[in-house]
Amino acid sequence: MKRLILWDIDGTLIRTSGTGRKALEVAAAEIAQLADVPHVDMSGKTDPQILRDIFTAADIAAEHIDTMLPDAMSAAEKALAAAEDELRAGGYVIPGIRETLERLHATDGVRQALLTGNLTPNAALKVGAFGLTEFFDIEVGAYGTDHADRLELVPIALERVARLRGEHYAGDEVWVIGDTPNDLACARAGGVKCLIVGDLSREASDAADAAYDELTDVDAVCQLLTS
Repeated sequence: MKRLILWDIDGTLIRTSGTGRKALEVAAAEIAQLADVPHVDMSGKTDPQILRDIFTAADIAAEHIDTMLPDAMSAAEKALAAAEDELRAGGYVIPGIRETLERLHATDGVRQALLTGNLTPNAALKVGAFGLTEFFDIEVGAYGTDHADRLELVPIALERVARLRGEHYAGDEVWVIGDTPNDLACARAGGVKCLIVGDLSREASDAADAAYDELTDVDAVCQLLTS
């Protein structure tokens, strides 16, 4: 048995109580000199996509957005790093997650990595802030830094684990675990399985390979992922 388990972060592993949103909004305001940052839906999106959505909602021309995005991404990394204490104080690990990660980490043949819209440094900072780093092979994950389109992230992770670890996985040996319809779409685009966590629509839950309201039944979750 071998498994590659690709975890989303926000809303799946942890909740940040708004700190992650604030960092992106601070970055956007700084780079675009915005007095008021438009509120945009961030759920399931990559950080570059979120920043682009903010700039678009602020009526910034597309050609200017393309020029501003690299600086905005760097500013977002700095903003979250500056807010790490706030993140740790206000955020938390979702119930059942630490126990599930520990069990899978101790299971032969299982490699856990991150597949997230977060920029790479921000993803590492978020899992590190809550003591989760040891469970993940950070190098073989896929991040918003790699591509603004979440649908492109599974192939990136599969290429990295093959190149860096010499491991090749069939589609039914890979799970994406996330909490939004975009996580499901990402898994389907990459030809791998999907476990949806949280209170999504019946349609989204039924379309996934499995769905749980939460991952507190560690035995059942680990049996599902490794059987």
